[in-house]
This record gives sequence, C-alpha cells and structure tokens, in this order.
Amino acid sequence: MLFEYFAHVACLVPAEHLAPWRHAMLHHAVAYPGWSRWAKRNARVVRTVEDAIRERGPLASGDFKQPRPARKSGWWNWKPANFALNHLWLAGRIAVHSRAHFQKRYDLIERILPKVLEIAPPTPDEFHRWHVHRSLHAMGAATGTDLRMYLTYPRRSSVERRRALDGLKRSGEVVGIAVEGDAAPWFALAADLPALDAAARRRNPARGTTLLSPFDSFLWHRERTKRLFGFDYRIEVYTPGHKRVHGYYALPIFHDGQLIGRLDAKTHRVERRLEVRRVHFEPWLVKGAPPPAAAWGAIEPAAALAGLADSLGSLAAFVGATRVTLGRVVPARLRAPLARALRTVRPTPAHGIDEPEAGAPGAETDAAEASTVDDEVPI
Repeated sequence: MLFEYFAHVACLVPAEHLAPWRHAMLHHAVAYPGWSRWAKRNARVVRTVEDAIRERGPLASGDFKQPRPARKSGWWNWKPANFALNHLWLAGRIAVHSRAHFQKRYDLIERILPKVLEIAPPTPDEFHRWHVHRSLHAMGAATGTDLRMYLTYPRRSSVERRRALDGLKRSGEVVGIAVEGDAAPWFALAADLPALDAAARRRNPARGTTLLSPFDSFLWHRERTKRLFGFDYRIEVYTPGHKRVHGYYALPIFHDGQLIGRLDAKTHRVERRLEVRRVHFEPWLVKGAPPPAAAWGAIEPAAALAGLADSLGSLAAFVGATRVTLGRVVPARLRAPLARALRTVRPTPAHGIDEPEAGAPGAETDAAEASTVDDEVPI
C-alpha cells in the first residue's frame, strides 16, 4: 500500500514507512514555522476546511469557493482554502484520497490510513537516523551532499544530519568507502557492502528501456546524475519557449543502465494521438563512444532504438493513443530507423505511426527547428 506525502516533492510513500513520516507530520509546525504562523492567523479558515471534509467526505480545492487574494498573480497566490488544505496535509490531519482532473481530493487521514492516530512516531534522533539510513539504502553509496539532496523533506540542519550520520558510523551501520577518482568522503550501509561488492565484480546493468519522469528519485539530485552518468538534465517547463533546447517536458531515456537521450512528447486526447515532438540522443551514443562516466559496456544503437520504440508504444497505450507522430530527431539520420522500429511495435491498444509530410515539423535537418507545433498547455 502507498500513500502520498512529501519526501523531496509530493511522492508515493510505502505504508510501512508511515511511522517515521508520522514524525515529520507532527513536527511540521516546528520545521516550517511560516506555515504555523499562517495557520494561527487563519485558524477560522483551517477549522472550516477541516470541518467540511469531516462532514462531507473527500474534497478538493475547487470545492471551496473563496476568491484568491487581491494581489498580482504568482505561484503562491493561492486562495486561503488551498493554503489550509496543504497545511492540514503536511501536518498529517488530512491525506490525499484521490485526484479528479489533476486536482487532489483530501479526506481525514484516519479514514485513509486506519489506526494512523495510534502509531507511535520515532523520536527526533531516531527519525534523523532513519532518514539517513533510508537515503543511503536507496542510493547504494553517497556523499554528504547526496544525503542532503535525496530526501529534502522535512527541512533539517546540517548539524542534525551530521549527528545522525556520526551515530550510524559509531554503531557500525554506516561505513566510509573510497570511490576511485573522487576525493570526497563517500558512505554506504555496512549491510549493503556485499551487494555493492558483487555488483562491482559483475558489472551487470539492468536491461531494458524506459522513459523516466523528470521528478523520478533517480534524477532528483541533478548534480549526482551528472557526476555518475555524465547526463546533464534540466526540465524546461519554466524556460521561455524560444530558449528551450530539448522541449517543454523532456523525458530522459534510460536504456541498459545508461541515460542515452531525452524526448518531448505530447498527448492529443481528442485525436488519440501521441506526438513525439523532439528526440535528442546523447552525442557519445551517436558517435559510438563509451559513456562519459559510469560504463557497463557498449550500447548497440539498433537495440536502443528498438527499446525506445517499445517504450513509446507503452506510453501510447497508457495515454489511450492510437497513433504516434514522430517529429524531429537529433541527429536526423536516426529518425528513419526509429520510425521503422516504431512500426514494428504492437501495443494494446494497437497504434500506428504517422510521418510528417515534407516541410512539416520533423522533416527538417538537425540545424532546423520545427516550424509549427501545437499550442502548449500551461501548467
């Protein structure tokens, strides 16, 4: 079972981790005094929102008709009820029940997670040790900066993090390790050393291809991803359109243990069409060179294209598309083989692939940009 809560952003968290995250909920006011001050100033709004959920069941922000504050627009120009919902959620008094049209619907937490109010949360020291332990196990090995950036919620001081790490080292649960080519101190769980040693001997990466979300935990700490895989990733949803390089919402392509490129796709629901607007492959892959950082062996381009085609077929099926339109590919010489690979994919439901006509987006050379694209949906 999973529940939704903050870990670095809104994440799906295993229910077996509820006890430590219960600590974060109950200490939210201490970690984030700004939220606490707002709740005290707006106690009536908070009480009204919580009472409405108690009486009416799952509700979303749209169910509360309060206007936004009379000031200029912005990311945090929320109406008071929305602030109340987020405060109650982070404080563990309500939880995410479901979504309707991308909008969270909340219910009382005890209705979603039975007996949650009976759970005894860990002490602050226990929570900080669990936080470090969980991060190290997820990453395998990490620097101090990696530990700070993996689970960024709740806010913790460097002193608390260092105290927890030192305690785990004294108990023998965490050990320092050396990483070739990096003078920075690295750490790992003692219990994970056999698995890390076996992985170093076999050097056998995961096989297969998938498209990653920009918010995947694997990518969350961009600098670590660049350091380990040589993949410099930036989400461009906040970048003006004319300055974007890879697209509005580029999805990294993960193939046989390597990040080999990225693509920008858009679903046209009425047309039941998946538009692959841009595909950019990493220069080292195109040149047939070794990966710039971690290396598991040569990547066969044909296998990578076939894997990407399968992933796009899966994505098309997931969004209910019956057609895939392939646009610009960089380098352009890989566009034709990718299109051929897509034609061999038979997802459920079946889909076809459309080729742009001459002069249409996707038919240009590498140096050209698509002359026309669909209007982008604002976030």
